Amino acid sequence: MPTTQTYLLGIDVGTSGSKALLVREDGAVAASATTEYPFSTPQPLWAEQDPADWWQATVASIRQVLAESGATAADLAGVGLTGQMHGLVLLDAAGAVLRPCIMWNDQRTAKECAEITQKVGAARLLQLTGNPVLPGFTAPKILWVREHEPDVYRRVAKILLPKDYVRYRLTGEFYGEVSDASGTSLFDVGRRAWSGEMLEALAIPRAWLPEVTESPVISARVSVAAAAETGLLAGTPVAGGGSDQAAGAVGTGIVSEGTVSATIGTSGVVFAASDSYRVEPQGRLHAFCHAVPGMWHLMGVMLSAAGSFRWYRDTLGGAERAEAQASGRDVYDLLTEGAATVPAGCEGLLFLPYLTGERTPYPDPNARGVFFGLTLRHTRAHMTRSVLEGVSYGLRDSLELMRALGLSVQQVRASGGGARSALWRQILADVFDAEIATVNVTEGAPYGAALLAGVGAGVYAGVRAAVERTLHITGCTEPGPDTPVYADYYPHYRALYPALAPEFAELAKTVSRHLEGC
Repeated sequence: MPTTQTYLLGIDVGTSGSKALLVREDGAVAASATTEYPFSTPQPLWAEQDPADWWQATVASIRQVLAESGATAADLAGVGLTGQMHGLVLLDAAGAVLRPCIMWNDQRTAKECAEITQKVGAARLLQLTGNPVLPGFTAPKILWVREHEPDVYRRVAKILLPKDYVRYRLTGEFYGEVSDASGTSLFDVGRRAWSGEMLEALAIPRAWLPEVTESPVISARVSVAAAAETGLLAGTPVAGGGSDQAAGAVGTGIVSEGTVSATIGTSGVVFAASDSYRVEPQGRLHAFCHAVPGMWHLMGVMLSAAGSFRWYRDTLGGAERAEAQASGRDVYDLLTEGAATVPAGCEGLLFLPYLTGERTPYPDPNARGVFFGLTLRHTRAHMTRSVLEGVSYGLRDSLELMRALGLSVQQVRASGGGARSALWRQILADVFDAEIATVNVTEGAPYGAALLAGVGAGVYAGVRAAVERTLHITGCTEPGPDTPVYADYYPHYRALYPALAPEFAELAKTVSRHLEGC
């Protein structure tokens, strides 16, 4: 390999913007740039984006990192792609976009999900695709377009996922890869190939779907036209890349069975690498192909993790917000300092973090947040800590399902905004009864995409070699003396959702009835 090719480019086609990350061969981040774009909600529960915005933002971000880093296009060994999953991009025979992308968080397809489940069978769906079909997934969106926009449907020639549309604009080629394809409900996850059975059952032509490769494989190269727009060199290798979660796992070193990540962002994600294809019998975990060839992953997702803490800050943290403004300190630091003054378990106060419904292990849009066990002894500091503990219990729900499938948990790597809190990391270690580690990189998905490109371009011998070369542990938090306290309280937390679920459903009906009357 020429010595000038010392940089790798990761591109993340995210929900709010396209990020370009330039990484040196030794793993150091040379430059980062994000160009934002909007999404629209034409009707309640709908979410759409214009794919042209992704491309324009990607071009701007690439040009910015090249300019800021001082690197030349000739220094670039390869490009890796990642991004939001499940989005439906429809192209005509000329490669033109037929309608805005229907995004991962669009909820219009409940009817189509029920139709697919009835047609294929719930058990067979799990066996083939590793997951129940959900409104966010791609297949029900295709059926929705067929039913509601027949003129668009008649013109479809290609179906792509968001990052793969950017690949098409970058290379002129139609390719996908296994980790992102796993979230379509059209992919045989165990066989790592499109499912002929699913396509036949739903009457979707195989010719509409791109060829898929393993994530590190160089599937295309930058075209002359894209080179002129982006400033890259024509012929630069472009790897398959990975879904945001699979690439993010590569970017935090979750590439061997026994390693697990817990991401505390707005949502919370527990991700475990698996050497074999494992499916949770009731579909309470997602089972997808990993970006590591020959591996799979299990994933649990809760909808309000750090989002719960942000809600608490905004609604009940007025005193800390005022103090932070006066002192210049971080409001979250002030909140967690108060939380640290009360004992583990909050003297019986429990918080259910279902502020936007829940996804794992309870796929229930009607679930709601709850403070349970309040007494006159409880202060705001107790309530603060109970939010941190409630989110940690919710993440443990997914971890326990993984353990039940035979996955060992040797180490949990924490990332996301919540992981910056030493108190929250200690609570996680105690609730999980596992070591919590942090790593030297916080860029996640685009970093992982860059490493995958490096593997495909021959910079690294393999995905694990890339991780060993670039990532290292920066800190470890061991389970402490509060571990048995949380072991006592966790069963009470687990009992609350089943007890309250019927009332959540009835309450939703009452709320809907009164809102309709307004």
